[in-house]
Amino acid sequence: MKSNQLILLLVAAAVLGGGGVLVLKNRQADYQRSATEMGGKVLGNVDLSAIAGVRLKNATNTVNIVRTGDSWGVRERGDFPANFGEVSEFVRKIAELKVVQPQRVGASRLGMLELTAEKGTQVELLGADGKTIKSLLLGAKHMKSGAGAGAESPFGGGAGGWPDGRYVMVGTDLNTIAVVSEPLANANPKAEDWIAKEFVKIDQPVSVEVIHPEATNSFALSRTNELADWTLVGAKPGEELDKTKASQFSGVLSSPSIDDVKVNPDAKALGLDQPVQAVIRTARGFTYKLRIGKQEGEDSYPVQVSVDAELPKERTAGKDEKAEDKAKLDKEFKDLIAKQADKLKAEQAFGKWTVVMKKWSIETLLKKRNELFADKKADPAAAAPGGAPGFNPLDALKGSIPGGN
Repeated sequence: MKSNQLILLLVAAAVLGGGGVLVLKNRQADYQRSATEMGGKVLGNVDLSAIAGVRLKNATNTVNIVRTGDSWGVRERGDFPANFGEVSEFVRKIAELKVVQPQRVGASRLGMLELTAEKGTQVELLGADGKTIKSLLLGAKHMKSGAGAGAESPFGGGAGGWPDGRYVMVGTDLNTIAVVSEPLANANPKAEDWIAKEFVKIDQPVSVEVIHPEATNSFALSRTNELADWTLVGAKPGEELDKTKASQFSGVLSSPSIDDVKVNPDAKALGLDQPVQAVIRTARGFTYKLRIGKQEGEDSYPVQVSVDAELPKERTAGKDEKAEDKAKLDKEFKDLIAKQADKLKAEQAFGKWTVVMKKWSIETLLKKRNELFADKKADPAAAAPGGAPGFNPLDALKGSIPGGN
């Protein structure tokens, strides 16, 4: 072999060897990078005390949940109170997300993972100035098949699978794509999903007046205390109040829930210009006035409420009250009134909104006067076949049957 050929072979071997070493080093670097990222926080360190808002948006919806003082409100619902428990838990989860499985994915596969503006959900953690502190794009849920061990699919499980994580990406950096172990199922940019569902809670009602646009449908019920039976105010002759039906008013709005909030409500369009009205008074001195509009869809109604109360200033001591009991009873009375005052303040805040409630929450207040009475028993004579009361078709045959009586 000529010397120049030998030199070329040695150079080629060196180049190939160097290339192999380079590939090996790159693979090791990738492995080391993946090992470093696994278990790390997706968004790095997040100062939760600096978070003053959350924005969620996808291709069709945007919702802003903003903190004002110590409370959170949903901007798209007129700053109606947000569900603080859900918001705080969601923010905590976003801040604590850890990489379970780094993904090396090219730009062409982003659509399949729903890591695009058209398919994904953008989550932004906002500061007090409204500027974005951290931003994260949520993609498709990572599915684990129910077929057994080894059936996990990196791009979605088959039938019978369930979400055990989610694909995420920080900004537009393909190097940050990863799977996290939290599906974040409630990361939905729908304003109605983030509002607080609690509404006024009526305890111990002692009088209920329901006023319909048609006066003949209106009625009023009262009772001497929260344990007594209801009576129909101004009952007419023949009007027998059904105790079972009337008992439904004892729990009216005792645990109500709202579905949504109307922003800039049109009273006429919602039927609130001619509503069904209800005035409910309680044993604790609270008075609730409700206005219920016309039905929307299959089972929803717009509702407005105002609340007032006459709370006692002082406690009336018992006739045989002992001196040693006075301090204790006075303190209990003071604590009770303080709680009632807090309840009044919280419930009066609902007066500036029009909420949407399911029919089952308010259907008791939609009843008409004639629906309160006991069902009339059918008259057997009137219901007899043949038309005439008490008529028996066999009687007409007796004369034509030999020996018939």
